[in-house]
Amino acid sequence: MADTIFFLIILIFSIIIHEIAHGYMAELFGDPTARLAGRLTLNPLPHIDLLGSIIIPALMLLGSGGSFAFGWAKPVPYNPYNLKNFKWGTVFVGMAGVVANLFIALVFGFILRFHSGIGISSLPFLSMIESIVYLNIVLAVFNLIPFPPLDGAKVLFALLPFRFQYIHNYLERNWFLFLVFVLFFAQYIIWPITSVIFGIIVG
Repeated sequence: MADTIFFLIILIFSIIIHEIAHGYMAELFGDPTARLAGRLTLNPLPHIDLLGSIIIPALMLLGSGGSFAFGWAKPVPYNPYNLKNFKWGTVFVGMAGVVANLFIALVFGFILRFHSGIGISSLPFLSMIESIVYLNIVLAVFNLIPFPPLDGAKVLFALLPFRFQYIHNYLERNWFLFLVFVLFFAQYIIWPITSVIFGIIVG
């Protein structure tokens, strides 16, 4: 139970940092919506979605024996029409959360990789660092899936010509296709990619 609670704490703060990154990037491109809504804060209360941040991740952790979970926070609000550059602003805002999670994975991954050289030998501490690295890689890879409302879809359809927007709208209406994709294909796509990135970072 303690491991599940700890994993949930890591997940919640990793998701919060992901969302805050979206808000800061939007601000850089001229949209202050997230700041005005009080969402550029590490205080978890404005960000937590009871279902997506706690209930579903907890059930997934318990059901998988602590090996798998994902979740979400309340999306940080932003107005794309406030962006100085609509196309590239949308791309950078969409990528900001993924980059934030990969940055966290890199920082803690290097600690894990060079732990002996910096005098860290505590196995519980190293296990904690490993969880942070792995979970943030999972969040980054998962959010790159090009299905709405994930970041991968925002980036992809911002880069594609507008005539392809109907595909985005179709996928958004038929969200069950996303669940089918995750449930049946995650082990063949998400986990192999996650494992490769984890190996590259931690050696």
